[in-house]
Amino acid sequence: MDERDVRLLKAISDLGTGSPERLHEETDIPVSTIHYRLNNLRERGVIENDLYDLDLDELGLGVTVVLEVYTTYSGSYRGVAAELEEIEGVTQVFFTMGEYDFMVVARLPNSDAVERLITDFEAVEEVDRTNSTFVTSRTKDTPRPLQTYSLDTLLEELVDDGSE
Repeated sequence: MDERDVRLLKAISDLGTGSPERLHEETDIPVSTIHYRLNNLRERGVIENDLYDLDLDELGLGVTVVLEVYTTYSGSYRGVAAELEEIEGVTQVFFTMGEYDFMVVARLPNSDAVERLITDFEAVEEVDRTNSTFVTSRTKDTPRPLQTYSLDTLLEELVDDGSE
């Protein structure tokens, strides 16, 4: 990835759009170059989709639950992870090192859904127990992680310097 790619990705994150015209206004990169680079970034799998971000609170999925999941399994963790990923409302699953095996985040519509979520976890054979934390207020929850970095840091960390 070169400097222009990083500048485009940062602008997409900051503006919340992939509009070539808006990206041109932000970066001064020519629109034709933006089209070309966006297509290349899609082909390389860096850009996965053109979906709009949703405000989950406004949509009605304002209840966030963070779960620590303790499991017993043999073989790969991937089978257990796949079962956890299929539970309705689960938005993120992380395999972790430490006291628990998985960290899971779920976005739900109400407290009845929280009860259903816990029941669904209990139904997974490999799950020994869960420790659930009900989030009372999200102080930061961004769907665009590049917003949390300065452009300088992104350029320093992500631009290929040609030495590899």
